[in-house]
Amino acid sequence: WRDYMPGMLVTAIAALAAAWLADHYAAPLVLMGLLIGLAMSFLSQDRRTHAGLDLMSQTALRIGIVLVGARITADQLIELGPLPFALLVLIMLAVILITVASARLFRQDSHAALLAGGATAICGASAALALYSLIGDKRVDQARFTLTLVGITVASALAMSLYPILAAEIGLTDTQAGFLIGASIHDVAQAIGGGFSFSPQAGEVATIVKLTRVALLAPMLMLVALWLGRSGEPGATRRIPLRLPWFILGFLAVAAVNSLVPIPKPVQSAAATGAQALLLLAIVATAMKARLHLLLDQGWRSFAPIVIATLTSFLLSLAAALAL
Repeated sequence: WRDYMPGMLVTAIAALAAAWLADHYAAPLVLMGLLIGLAMSFLSQDRRTHAGLDLMSQTALRIGIVLVGARITADQLIELGPLPFALLVLIMLAVILITVASARLFRQDSHAALLAGGATAICGASAALALYSLIGDKRVDQARFTLTLVGITVASALAMSLYPILAAEIGLTDTQAGFLIGASIHDVAQAIGGGFSFSPQAGEVATIVKLTRVALLAPMLMLVALWLGRSGEPGATRRIPLRLPWFILGFLAVAAVNSLVPIPKPVQSAAATGAQALLLLAIVATAMKARLHLLLDQGWRSFAPIVIATLTSFLLSLAAALAL
């Protein structure tokens, strides 16, 4: 613990500062965590913080992903209905495939595009963190990952403000607007907030749709793990991994328990708070580990996969909402 404490303490202090700012100034929590983490990135040059930062950015993240499963039940998928659920799956796959396919146009790495597309298709920063734990820093460096986190967080904050206005201008019904907002905004809290800013009914629909997208996190991670196992590194043996990462299995196990024996509301609330806290710690630690000079050298093309994924997600979600 003596090795871990310095990095853990600076991460916790930065996370508390981010939470205070988000609470008092109505700012996105993830964005505050990223900005404060980047501002304190000089601390990662001290070798005493390395073990703690690694623990917060990896183990805390994975435990947080497991706790997210407490939000998911089979009843949510049943309540959504077969057609909207099928449309959500198609949107998710299309966003990822189109983003990866467009990477060559902007001379971007396919793994970085996969990170941006998967994060946009599912649940923003938490999906990006989970994906990065599979992709690894050998395929996508720390600076590029941090840039992706910043991009999807800003895009989600803008979407929360713009999408309800666009839905009203287009003349969508409450159900259509709720589906559009829940299916296209990355962050869970911002998707739900955007839905309720349109109307209470739209907020309820957006909540169900967004939580269904969160439920798709585990299947997407499975597909990515299989794809990475097949592709491998240059010269590596092509094989499919026999075991999935433990945090994916944990996510599925918690969701299954919650579906069979509903978890009491106080426990669900505690799990949701714990998941949010752990993911915030992971985001802050990841930002603190970034090298700002490498981040500034990325160039405007690095944002292209995020822009493509966000536009694709919005347009496909709008088309699906109009079809409902």
